[in-house]
Amino acid sequence: MKSIMVIGGTSGIGLALARHYLQRGARVAVCGRDLQRLPTDLRGVVSYQLDIADRADLSLAIDDFAGQGLDMLIVTAGIYYNTRSHLLDEAATLHMLRTNVSGLSHAFELAAKKMLLQKSGQLVAISSVAGLLHDYPGASVYSATKRSVLSLCDTYRIALKPFSIAVTAIVPGYIDTAKLRALNEGDASHKPFIMSEQKAVALIVDAITARRDRRVFPWQMKWLIALLNLLPRWVLKLRK
Repeated sequence: MKSIMVIGGTSGIGLALARHYLQRGARVAVCGRDLQRLPTDLRGVVSYQLDIADRADLSLAIDDFAGQGLDMLIVTAGIYYNTRSHLLDEAATLHMLRTNVSGLSHAFELAAKKMLLQKSGQLVAISSVAGLLHDYPGASVYSATKRSVLSLCDTYRIALKPFSIAVTAIVPGYIDTAKLRALNEGDASHKPFIMSEQKAVALIVDAITARRDRRVFPWQMKWLIALLNLLPRWVLKLRK
């Protein structure tokens, strides 16, 4: 039986992945800031109420769950503000950095220590196609944090590969989750190449199973980002 921990597993893609692996007989733990959001069919899983930005609580949770082994850590936790502006207030900026960057780094570090003892395991992180955009004047903090997620995955992959530990970076475009709908007044159907949550989970699970280094989807968004990166920086600045 595989032991899988999902940080950010109380909603959205994290919840869908937790449910997928639970239904397939895995021992699953979910971590989130509000466990009351867990649906009744997941109340039986191991659960930890924590903020990924809190290293102490994160360490306690991983130590507790990994006592029976830790085959996979999936990090879907992340903060997004519905703005393309680089300018955020101090509190919002720090919250995003502590969640999207340092929180992920702490989670990978703590889980890697357990997996190195086993000489096996897999680390998985959800980035975004926004992280594939090249930096340009006025670029969003969110895009920068998601580039950092990809860099962290690359670094851990190189470091852990000799010890049979895989690192998979998931790079999705728009997924039709409740959170995305909430950010768009209840309807996100206008988002380009938007994908259903069910289809996204299937692609993510396939990438994890194959222990792929990186999976970008949908392919249309991948090529759109590549095209945008070819545009002059001043054109991208005008898109703000």
